[in-house]
Amino acid sequence: MTNALPDLILEPMVRNALAEDLGTYGDVTTRTVVPHDTTYNACINAREPGVVSGMQVAEIAFRLVDPTLKIVTARPDGSVCKPGDLLMSIEGHASSILMAERVALNFAGRLSGIATKTAGFVAETKGTNTRVTCTRKTTPGLRIVEKQAVIHGGGYNHRFSLSDAILIKDNHIAAAGGVRQVLEAAKANASHMMRIELEVDTLDQLAEALEVGGADVVLLDNMDTPTLTKAVKMVDGRMVTEASGNMKLDRIAEVCTTGVDYISSGALTHSAQTLDLGLDF
Repeated sequence: MTNALPDLILEPMVRNALAEDLGTYGDVTTRTVVPHDTTYNACINAREPGVVSGMQVAEIAFRLVDPTLKIVTARPDGSVCKPGDLLMSIEGHASSILMAERVALNFAGRLSGIATKTAGFVAETKGTNTRVTCTRKTTPGLRIVEKQAVIHGGGYNHRFSLSDAILIKDNHIAAAGGVRQVLEAAKANASHMMRIELEVDTLDQLAEALEVGGADVVLLDNMDTPTLTKAVKMVDGRMVTEASGNMKLDRIAEVCTTGVDYISSGALTHSAQTLDLGLDF
């Protein structure tokens, strides 16, 4: 399994989703119509092509409901699938499989959609050194698995939280009084372990940032391609460069020609379409 996280980190999230779905009285449909001792072999299959993510989370869902289920993952997270491919088989009590089915599929479909969308972006960077990274525009409560799905799709992760790094954006600059002020404050107060990224909207702001110094990364926000090209030349390797703002799939290859180090896109997580997966007995 690619870059698997410890189950311990993921279990609370999955447990909450199961509790939400089972409600106060459990699966009344299954309990009413399925004999208690019925066993089945169920399969999660892909119904469209894509990149798989969420198999680890789906397995946790099944195991939390019933640790006796026999689960085999045929397509691990990060693998490519085509319609009809078997992703996972689950054998055991039918009632247990049915109770966990929707939560497992919700996670796996959502996360596979993110991985698939990310893979499409990454494919546009082929032949360049530019990397695709996500943002904090994630579903509340699901950030860790959505960012993991980005990795499964071949992308990279930006900050996980506000505490990971100092990212000075336009509103920080406005509140503090300017580029010089925020950089001088960051240099004076930041831990030596904390990296500093500065967002700039214009080449004039970039020039001032280069003069003041102190930033490790510069976020070049909402710039057209010619301006991005000039910005990367101005930086000349003194900072890591990140292009952001309106970074849609049809623009990625063009932006890569500027030589920018990273392209960040919130669309990887906030606009990904769920991959169609199904569970069949």
